[in-house]
Amino acid sequence: MISIAVIVSVIVTAGVMFAIGFDQQVQVTEIPEPEVVYVDKTVSEFFEGNNEIKKISSEKELKNILDASALFGGQFFDERSFRTLRVMDGDMAMAESAGAPSPIPQGAVEKAVEGTEYSSTNVQVENVDEPDFLKNDSKYVYIVSRNTLSIIDAYPAESAKIVLKIALDIESQYVENMFLNGDRLVIFYNGQSDEEIIPQFDFVPQRSYNPVTHALIVDVSDKENPTILKDYSIDGYFTDARMIGDYAYFVTNSNINYQYPRLPIIMEDSIRIMTPEAYYFDNVEQFSNFNTLTAIDIFGDAITSETFLMGYSGAVYVSEDNFYITYQQSMPFGFYEKSSQDRFFDVIVPLLPKNIQDKIKAIQKDDSLNLSEQWIEISEVMQESYNKMDKTEKEKLFEKIREALISYDTKIQEENSKTIIHKISIDKDSLEYVAKGSVPGRLLNQFSMDQDGDRFRVATTTEYYTQYQGMVRANAVYVLDEKLNIVGGLDNIAPDESIFSARFIGDRLYLVTFQQIDPFFVIDLSTDTPKILGELKIPGFSNYLHPYDEEYIIGVGRDTKEIGEGRVQQLGVKIALFNVKDVKNPKVADEVVIGDRSTQSEALYNHKAFFFDRKTGTLSIPINSDAKSLKNISSAKIIAPEYNRWNGFYVYDLNSSEGFNLKGTITHSAEDNRYYGMSNARTFYINDVLYTASTDYLKMNDMDDLKGINAIKLENTGKFIDYLEEEIIR
Repeated sequence: MISIAVIVSVIVTAGVMFAIGFDQQVQVTEIPEPEVVYVDKTVSEFFEGNNEIKKISSEKELKNILDASALFGGQFFDERSFRTLRVMDGDMAMAESAGAPSPIPQGAVEKAVEGTEYSSTNVQVENVDEPDFLKNDSKYVYIVSRNTLSIIDAYPAESAKIVLKIALDIESQYVENMFLNGDRLVIFYNGQSDEEIIPQFDFVPQRSYNPVTHALIVDVSDKENPTILKDYSIDGYFTDARMIGDYAYFVTNSNINYQYPRLPIIMEDSIRIMTPEAYYFDNVEQFSNFNTLTAIDIFGDAITSETFLMGYSGAVYVSEDNFYITYQQSMPFGFYEKSSQDRFFDVIVPLLPKNIQDKIKAIQKDDSLNLSEQWIEISEVMQESYNKMDKTEKEKLFEKIREALISYDTKIQEENSKTIIHKISIDKDSLEYVAKGSVPGRLLNQFSMDQDGDRFRVATTTEYYTQYQGMVRANAVYVLDEKLNIVGGLDNIAPDESIFSARFIGDRLYLVTFQQIDPFFVIDLSTDTPKILGELKIPGFSNYLHPYDEEYIIGVGRDTKEIGEGRVQQLGVKIALFNVKDVKNPKVADEVVIGDRSTQSEALYNHKAFFFDRKTGTLSIPINSDAKSLKNISSAKIIAPEYNRWNGFYVYDLNSSEGFNLKGTITHSAEDNRYYGMSNARTFYINDVLYTASTDYLKMNDMDDLKGINAIKLENTGKFIDYLEEEIIR
């Protein structure tokens, strides 16, 4: 093993913490001064820095890999990193981090055997289903909530009723999500394993509980007597999942126990059936997690899995043939910039007058002086030299050094703030690792990524702080080839702003950035050299973009207004229709603002809560707001004028020529003070019936005039709940 001594400066990542109430200004928490520490780094036989994927042959080798990885240290940042962020009023911080996901290219319309038309989950990629708490077919609705499964005979709406409501006998009280495929459900929930270990230097075994993800395959062909066919458990927390055809693909994330490291395992009905093949990457970084990708055939016995030692997984993107896992790189800063000492000798000294350089080099070679004594003499030499310069000469020298340091610091900061992308080929039960790549900056969410043919496109925001530039923030789009090599890109989009929403559609990228004004960009991706075709600046921002057709894009976000001193106040929820027919001159065809700054909508951060059907022109969005701020709400009883919340759905007719026309509202609750009363809000239709779901109700209304047809109470019915007896079919 080769030991390399490295001196690095370490500070808390410059973040500014936001403490925001709905009726107060943002509060900024100060960041403490940096602390300088000294770290010895070691490079082992396991890490050469070539980024290649390597197989882990045993748990003994895993322990050695982790020991070597740990020596790379944690996260090291230069003392110039991230000291300030812009100050924003309202819940901007939440809006910036959450971002929204999105739908399939043109509506999620499916047809049942009898020809019945119905909509399904709003997803990003056609033919790639996403999990949700509510699934439906042309007749039945399936809902998981906490630890219960409800099956509702929903069509015809007039006779709709709950067929079954059962409590799942699981240790976790919260089911994560599910898929529906024919008469099969795949239900995911987080549980925990139960093992015994002997703590280090102890003698008494103790219980050890680790998170596991359960995937239940349930046969619901008999709606009144569903049967659990399989119960798979995979180490780690549930991260995300997709379904393609009859195969469910899902990612679990398990923390590394450095004291008792072990490879993840997969069990079926409490019996171990496999240990996934495990891999690590030849990176100089500290690994923190196993990310395990598992594929299961929900109509058969096939199961396969691979696990990868890497950082915390973030957003995933899935096409019909590839699964992309991403995470924010956590490189030790000292790996790129060993110390402020190197910065001084590599950048500053070469720009000083030649005679000063010679004196500094002589001091460096004096072994009788320690590092501190050397610096005292070097600083005296520099000060003496500066005193002999005239003012103009000294200012020119300092400016030259500042420019060099800006270039150097920028390069280091950009290298230290990358997103890692892993590409895994998927084909039924076949998983094959393809490539690893990286792009500068961070992703907003899954809609920051897209695959088009053999090209992978990514939109990112880069943020960093340098001593002479302050906070630097910009956005970019990159084009990567099939091996995830960057083959083209467009940098420095909307400097000083951040991406709030992105949507790739064919050879276009629609991008919204924000700081005070909402720039809406149309970007051409027909070649590997992206270019901005047009730009529109309007107040507010869009958290989610949804295709209307080739000439129009729907945006959902917030209206805003400037309140001085660089601050922005959020107003109501805004829905906008962008006309992009003339790509060089995009316009707002129409827009509506719902409520005031008290107004919330799950659609701002969860694309599955947004509903739009192109065929009928119906748009539905869940709304939770102070009743007094809303207009045209139905069945609202103002029982507490000072603070009365209304929870329901705003439903619009939308067409490109007339814009938004409010069809009506559907009230789900108007008699309580729950601020976030519209979580788990969904809209779908079966034939001519519009269904809206919330935590409390499933309501059925006529698609044309919203006339109420039926309503089913989902929570707090006062009835007994049956328990499902597990009948395992082997």
